[in-house]
Amino acid sequence: MFSLEINNKASNILQLSQQKGVTIVTAESCTGGLIAGCLTEIPGSSSVIEGGFVTYSNQAKISMLSVKLEQLDQYGAVSEEVARSMAEGALRRSKADIAIACTGVAGPGGATNTKPIGLVHLACASKTHPPTHKQCNFSGDRSEIRMATVNAAFGLIEAQLNII
Repeated sequence: MFSLEINNKASNILQLSQQKGVTIVTAESCTGGLIAGCLTEIPGSSSVIEGGFVTYSNQAKISMLSVKLEQLDQYGAVSEEVARSMAEGALRRSKADIAIACTGVAGPGGATNTKPIGLVHLACASKTHPPTHKQCNFSGDRSEIRMATVNAAFGLIEAQLNII
């Protein structure tokens, strides 16, 4: 289902998480659950993956992750502030040790002058460290942008695991 490269990264994340006794939760918008799907593609992932939130709409972000309406109004759903809130909300709403969140414009619609297709904000939060953020500007079609987001999310998770 996923590329060998992505599967290998997922497997490495799961191994490192198991070694450190760390669990992961996802909070996904533009990927629609692909991050969790890729991680759970690996046998034995249930010992590491706590769960996932697919919060495609603003209302889902508010009700499921406690993202503030004021943040959505001020910064928009595709923003650093909302990505950080999504990660922090997923961490609060689960028993996981690490939360990864993403929100972006995968296209082909939804772009604005300030938020073009390919703009993605990711955030990774843990119970022991402040959230990290990464802004990406991907190119390609919808599928390529979504898979590039999964790859970037794995990079943030690996970085968080390396400081725990």
